[in-house]
Amino acid sequence: MEKFIDNLPAMDLMRSEKMTFVQLIIPVESAHRAISYLGELGLLQFRDLNSDKSPFQRTFVNQVKRCAEMSRKLRFFRDQISKAGLLSSVHPVLQPDIELEELEIQLAEHEHELIEMNSNSDRLQHSYNELLEFKIVLQKASGFLVSSNSHAVPEERELDENVYSNDDYGDSVSLLEQDIRPGPSDQSGLSFVSGIICKSKALRFERMLFRATRGNMLFNQASADEQIMDPLSTEMVEKTVFVVFFSGLQAKTKILKICEAFGANCYPVPEDITKQRQITREVSSRLAELEATLDAGIRHRNKALTSVGFHLAKWMNMVRREKAVYDTLNMLNFDVTKKCLVGEGWCPIFAKTKIQEALQRATFDSNSQVGIIFHLMDAIESPPTYFRTNRFTSAFQEIVDAYGVARYQEANPAVYTCITFPFLFAVMFGDWGHGICLLLGALILIARESKLSAQKLGSFMEMLFGGRYVLLLMSLFSIYCGLIYNEFFSVPFHIFGGSAYKCRDTACSEAYTIGLIKYRDPYPFGVDPSWRGSRSELPFLNSLKMKMSILLGVAQMNLGILLSYFNARFFSSSIDIRYQFVPQVIFLNSLFGYLSLLIVIKWCTGSQADLYHVMIYMFLSPTDDLGENELFWGQRPLQIILLLLALIAVPWMLFPKPFILKKLHTERFQGRAYGMLGTSEMDLDVEPDSARQHHEEFNFSEVFVHQMIHSIEFVLGAVSNTASYLRLWALSLAHSELSTVFYEKVLLLAWGYDNFVIRLIGLAVFAFATAFILLMMETLSAFLHALRLHWVEYQNKFYYGDGYKFKPFSFASITEDED
Repeated sequence: MEKFIDNLPAMDLMRSEKMTFVQLIIPVESAHRAISYLGELGLLQFRDLNSDKSPFQRTFVNQVKRCAEMSRKLRFFRDQISKAGLLSSVHPVLQPDIELEELEIQLAEHEHELIEMNSNSDRLQHSYNELLEFKIVLQKASGFLVSSNSHAVPEERELDENVYSNDDYGDSVSLLEQDIRPGPSDQSGLSFVSGIICKSKALRFERMLFRATRGNMLFNQASADEQIMDPLSTEMVEKTVFVVFFSGLQAKTKILKICEAFGANCYPVPEDITKQRQITREVSSRLAELEATLDAGIRHRNKALTSVGFHLAKWMNMVRREKAVYDTLNMLNFDVTKKCLVGEGWCPIFAKTKIQEALQRATFDSNSQVGIIFHLMDAIESPPTYFRTNRFTSAFQEIVDAYGVARYQEANPAVYTCITFPFLFAVMFGDWGHGICLLLGALILIARESKLSAQKLGSFMEMLFGGRYVLLLMSLFSIYCGLIYNEFFSVPFHIFGGSAYKCRDTACSEAYTIGLIKYRDPYPFGVDPSWRGSRSELPFLNSLKMKMSILLGVAQMNLGILLSYFNARFFSSSIDIRYQFVPQVIFLNSLFGYLSLLIVIKWCTGSQADLYHVMIYMFLSPTDDLGENELFWGQRPLQIILLLLALIAVPWMLFPKPFILKKLHTERFQGRAYGMLGTSEMDLDVEPDSARQHHEEFNFSEVFVHQMIHSIEFVLGAVSNTASYLRLWALSLAHSELSTVFYEKVLLLAWGYDNFVIRLIGLAVFAFATAFILLMMETLSAFLHALRLHWVEYQNKFYYGDGYKFKPFSFASITEDED
């Protein structure tokens, strides 16, 4: 058996790639090129040898700053291009490669030119806005300044005769009434301020003026006919023209201060109509000139931005790469001669040849007289974990890694998760109608794979696209389980032939009360459609799905324990095989393996035995006669033997391993302490890999407590984990019943009315409930429960998950977020 296992071919995903610790000694003149070539290769993870230094104390900090400054300029160009509504070229035009220094000069020139153009454009726009406001004020304010003599009405003449004729009235009359009185404004000493203000501020502005002048002012306003650009927000805003009439210098000072506080722009408007018309003509001609100048400036600016946009993607990629190279060079150390850089890191064993070729190419291309030294080293720390995945397996590997990255070379659950995860999902989601809907979604994502992978997706869409193959398998298994359950949107179909049952009478009235009669061989595949609607439908399906959940759970937990055997065998740990794997297999299968056997026998024989009674009295009174609950000959003595084995397995797990580990540790380090007496600290430095350096105190109590916790956790977990798999039955039942409710209480109920509108509403409600509740919420629910079964019930049998990912220096992994 052992030879057979040893001769099995290695699985790619079963164990992580073998890693080796390497050291690079790179001459300074070829360092940049060597790191660039390694970044293109993406198979070497560098170790930071300057972790004790801050970023500002590192060797290449100035180069990193330069790259960061260039990134800032490129982001500025990108923002300006998007603000101008232009599109930067996704596929840049072919251009000869330029050096970083040349690019830095070009970017500085482009930025200076663009800032100057923006500044000029802002000044011109500001002047244009002022002239436009002045023109609007001239047009609107002239209406307020026309003499009111020709517009006097009889009521005003009567007021003039009766009230204003009073000699004492002039002392107490208000400014508002003086303005109403006909006559030239200069006779009453009136002045005015005209300007323009945002429409949203006009009401508050008027109220403030009224309070500041104590009502001694006249406020006239009119809305501007066109919107004006706000210089701060660059948005078009509505404005209002105002003219304030007042008397006195003190009032004028107050009004001007309030105008300044509210951001109102004041413009002088002459009272003479001839002058108004002359100024209006001058302003209009100046506006036309400015408009032409602004258009020419915008065309010139867009032309400059377009020329930058052609190369923007290439330049951004180049600067990102350069910054990544210098960040990596900062992780390297100078040797004592200051002529070479020393780097350390991890690489897969299969990549050694490729790395050496890249380093030789870097030496040749940089015309270096000294080659790059690449040699292997021993490392104390555990290597990183690296699995070579493809588009299909990467999503399943991410599901496992979300729980914890595998320890170096331990068995990878993702190998089996590729099948078990979508299958357990389908057990809970089984409906081949809903499965087809999921399949269509998965096929759309896969068909548009190349297009979607090149786009920047939202967080939800990116997650959905990343799991497209998981969704594909989940939908296929859902169709399979739906065919077994015989449910299509909760409706059964006679797909594989006729039913094995028939009604007792022609009206089939007794099907819901007494039941059906079996008259032919069983339905060939899945659940017989005649169970639907019968009186025993729910008890039958509950029994089927509950027993099936236990069988699947025990099988998956046994798979987890079996993988712990392969782990122990791979790491040559015979103690774990003898004192952990063997008692765990015995304990689990003595109880729940036996229960699974009883389920299968009951299905095969059609026995009426009560399995609850059998399992309970196996513990309470194992020697009692089973009576009608006996499923096979010799069941009672077998139960006693299995119970004794389960009881023996608990101390077998708990006690031997800690004592054996203590004995091995004592034998391994016996006599080592005497050798320490004649050893100086210098001798310890000479032997860095000696056992003295790695000698650790063996804490027996800590090991024993850890083993005790592990044993108790397994014993209790065997019960709770098996019960946890009953969620397969519960969620499958919930999904089926929800589908039935929506079908019968929404769709069929609406179809019972002879009204097209009611039928249409019922169909819309059914489609909405199916899409959002059954296809979205139920999918998410089943996904999370399948995730829990894998993380907790399955992986805790063998998976440590305390490793760390292999993160090589690679240009392919650089994203825009790192700018």
